[in-house]
Amino acid sequence: MNGFLNKRRFDKKADRLGPDCPFTHWRLFFKKTSRKLCEKKFGHFGVGSEFRPYAFAINCSKISVGDKVVIRPGSMLFADIREPEKGKIIIEDYVLIGSGVHIYVSNHKYGALNTTIMEQGHFNAENTILKKGCWVGANAILLPGVTIGHNSIVGAGSIVTKDVPDNVVVAGNPAKVLKVIS
Repeated sequence: MNGFLNKRRFDKKADRLGPDCPFTHWRLFFKKTSRKLCEKKFGHFGVGSEFRPYAFAINCSKISVGDKVVIRPGSMLFADIREPEKGKIIIEDYVLIGSGVHIYVSNHKYGALNTTIMEQGHFNAENTILKKGCWVGANAILLPGVTIGHNSIVGAGSIVTKDVPDNVVVAGNPAKVLKVIS
């Protein structure tokens, strides 16, 4: 019984959302309870936005979600709490995030040949920004510090390693501009 109560307390206080937190996750299935939970957990959670069940958010307090944003199941948002002004995920208004999208703000250090990657720590966190009206297709990966431009589209399965300009379609690994939206 004690383990049950500890898990319940953890889920309630944790700065995260997802199916690994069953005592809060169930609330995402119902609009009213989902809205209340997201407003409590996220740094900002805009009007008409949806964080769908089976999506994950780590360090929610460093994630800002604008108005009318949809974050679909299987997506994983990894913010960072180590630095107050860095390591944020900023999602502006009218953004669509497809299923299985991963958004990162930091990465493991590597390069010391005689030290395991696990022991080398992390690079400094950077903000990752999704500008108003962009759409990130299913299973895309956004690496630390990238900005997805206003009204731009990231193709499904793409890996974004650099900033994406406004009004373009990018796709591939690494993602490259395929088309300018006019």
